[in-house]
Amino acid sequence: MVRVSVTGRRGPSDFDLRPAGELAPSLALPWIARLRYGAMGGQAALILLAYFVFHVQLPLGWLAIPLAVTAASNLLLYRFAAWLGARPALGWLLTLDTVALTALLALSGGPANPFSLLYLVQIALSAVVLNKQWTWGLGCLSVAGFGFLFWMHVRVPVFEGHHPQEGFAAHLVGMWIAFIAAALLITIFIGKVSEALRHREQQVLSLRDELARHERLASIVTLAAGAAHELGTPLATIAIASRDLELGAPDEAVAGEARLIRAEVDRCSGILRQMSAQGAESAGETPAPIALAELLEKVRRSFAPAEQRQIATSVPADARAVLPAEATRQALAALVRNALDATSGGQNVQLSAECAGGKLRFSVRDFGSGMPPETLKRVGEPFFSTKSAGRGMGLGSYLASAFAATLNGSLQLESEAGAGTLAVLEVPLELP
Repeated sequence: MVRVSVTGRRGPSDFDLRPAGELAPSLALPWIARLRYGAMGGQAALILLAYFVFHVQLPLGWLAIPLAVTAASNLLLYRFAAWLGARPALGWLLTLDTVALTALLALSGGPANPFSLLYLVQIALSAVVLNKQWTWGLGCLSVAGFGFLFWMHVRVPVFEGHHPQEGFAAHLVGMWIAFIAAALLITIFIGKVSEALRHREQQVLSLRDELARHERLASIVTLAAGAAHELGTPLATIAIASRDLELGAPDEAVAGEARLIRAEVDRCSGILRQMSAQGAESAGETPAPIALAELLEKVRRSFAPAEQRQIATSVPADARAVLPAEATRQALAALVRNALDATSGGQNVQLSAECAGGKLRFSVRDFGSGMPPETLKRVGEPFFSTKSAGRGMGLGSYLASAFAATLNGSLQLESEAGAGTLAVLEVPLELP
C-alpha cells in the first residue's frame, strides 16, 4: 500500500524553491573556491615578500606544504561535494583551512603573527553558509588552534618587538582573549542573523507558494464560471427540443426518453449554476453547524440515481460539525466522482465520516483497479487525469486538496494496484 499527501502540492511547472539553508552551500561552492585561490595567492605573496624583501627568515619548504594541501583540496572540491554533499564538503574544507592556517602561523611567528585574525574568516563563512553546528565546531577549533600556537611555533623576531620575552606575554594572552571574544560574537550574532533570515525566507517562500496555489484556484474558478456561461445556451436549446419531442412523441416510450433528457439537462443546469454563482464564494463561505448524515446525503444526491445506489454512507448517529457546507459537499463529491469512475461492475463506493482526536475525518474508498506509485505521486496536480478523454479534467483531487488546505486540513491518498484507493480528507473540528 502506497500513501501520499496531496495537500499543498506544487504543480509540475513550479520552480525548485528550497530555502537558502539548503541552497546556500551549493551556491557558495564556486565563489568559495575562487576565494581560496585568492587567499593562497595572497599568502604565498606575503611569505615571499617577507623573505626576499624584508629578509625575514622563514622555512619556505615547510610553508609550501599547507599551501599545496590547500590547493589540492581546491582542485578536488567538486568531487568532494558530489561524494559528501555540498554542506559537509564545505564544512570539512573550512576545517582544513583552519588547520592549514594554524600550520602557516606556527611556522611564521605563532601568536605574534598579525595575520592570526584570519581565523575569523572561516567562522564568518560558516555562520553565513553552513549551520550552527559547523560554526560552533570551527569556532572551537580556531580557539584551540590559536592556543596551540603558544606552545608550538617558530619564532620570528620581527614580530616580537613589543614582547621580546619568552613564554606567555601579556600582550599575546590579551590577543588570545580578544580573539575568543570576537569568535564568540561572530558565531552567536552572525549565526542568529543568518538563522533569522533563513526563517524569514522560508516564510516568504511559503507565502509565495500559497499565493501561487490561490492564483491557480482562482483561474480554475474563472474557467468554471466561463464554462457555465457558455454552456447555458446549448443546454437551454436541448431542453426546448426535448420538450417539443415529448409533445410530439408517437408513443409513451419516446416521451419518457424525452422527459429523461430534460431531467438530465435540468440537473446539468443546476450544476452549472452552482459553478457560476457559488464557485467563487465557496472558499469564503461562512461555516455553519450541520449534521454529518445530512451532509453525506447531500453528497449522495448530487449524483445520478444509478450512481446513488453505488454510494454507501456511514456516519455516527447525531454527529454534527461546523463546516462550510457547500464547499465541503463539493470537495467530497469530487472525491466520490473519482472513486465511481475507478470502479466497475457495479461495485460500491464507501463514504464515511467520523470524529477522532480533535479532527473530522471523511473517507472515500473504492475497490477499483487502484493506482501504481508513479501515478499516485502525481495525483493532486491540476489537470492530471488517468481517465479517458472527455471523462474528466483532472481537477477533482486538486480542488479537494485546496479545500482542505483552506481549513488547515489535509488530503491523503492510499492506493495499491488491484486493491482500490482510499482518500482521507481531514479537517480540524475547531476551524480557525
